[in-house]
Amino acid sequence: MESGPSRTAISAAVARGRHRLEHQPPWVFDDPFALVLVGPVWQEFKKRSTARYREAVGREIVGGIVARSRYAEDRLAEGGHTQYVILGAGLDSFGWRRPDLLGSVRVFEVDHPASQGWKRERAAALGLPTSSAVVYVPIDLQVHTLHEGLDAAGFVWSQPTFFSWLGVTMYLTTEAIEATLRTVTQCVPGSEIVFTYGRTDQQLDDIGREFGKIVSSLVADIGEPLKTRLSRADAEALVERCGLVVAHHPDRDDLVARYFSHRSDGLKPYTSEGVISARVPA
Repeated sequence: MESGPSRTAISAAVARGRHRLEHQPPWVFDDPFALVLVGPVWQEFKKRSTARYREAVGREIVGGIVARSRYAEDRLAEGGHTQYVILGAGLDSFGWRRPDLLGSVRVFEVDHPASQGWKRERAAALGLPTSSAVVYVPIDLQVHTLHEGLDAAGFVWSQPTFFSWLGVTMYLTTEAIEATLRTVTQCVPGSEIVFTYGRTDQQLDDIGREFGKIVSSLVADIGEPLKTRLSRADAEALVERCGLVVAHHPDRDDLVARYFSHRSDGLKPYTSEGVISARVPA
C-alpha cells in the first residue's frame, strides 16, 4: 500500500524543478512549485540521479519530462475544453501555475488516495491557496474504476474534456491502458487525451538504451516495474482499437523543432518516451 507519492512522481517533479534551476530561459516548461512541493528531499533525489546517470543522459531525461508537460498543456490551451482531467497527477502544480487557463476549465486531479493526501498536506503546510476549480479525485483503481471516481467527483460527461496521462502507461498492462482509453471514449466528441508511452528498443538511440537499462532495474527494485512498451504503430493501433482517432503523434524531432530549436545549450528530450494525442471522433 502506498504511504505517499511514488518515487517516480517525485523524480518527475524534481526534473521539472531542475530545468528551471539548471538551464537558461526561456524554459520549455516553467514550474516554480515543483521543488517546493517535494520539499528539501529534492536535493537527495538530485544527488541520486547525478550519481546514477552520466550528464548527457540526465540532461535528456529532464528534457523529455519538460517536453511532455509542455506539449500536453499546449494541446489543452488550443482545444477549447471546459474540463481537464490529470490522470496520475502526482505533484502537478497546474492549479497554481496556470491562472490563465484555470478560469476556463474545471480541473480534476486523479491519483492514488495516499499520494494525493500527501500532496494536499504539503500544499496546506506551504500555505498554497485552494480553488473551487480544482477537484481532487482520490481513486484506488484496484477498488474503483476511473468512471466511478469521476462520477463521484462531479465530472460532467457531456462537457468537452481534455485528459493528460504522462509518465504512467509504461507501468501498466496493455489491458489497463485500454480500460482508461475506453473510459475517455465515453466523453463527448472532440474530447482529447494526451498520453506518453515507453518506446521499444528499436526506437531508441544510444542514450535512450543506456537510460532504459538503468531505469528498468531501478523501478523494479522499488516496486514500480515497467510492463508495457510500444512502437509508434503499436501506439496508434491501441488508440484506434479503443475507439479513438489519432489527432497528433509527434516524434522526437518534432518536439525538438517545436520546443528546443532556438536553445543555445543543446538541451533536447530523450528517445525513451513517446507522446501521442487522441480524440473522441464525431
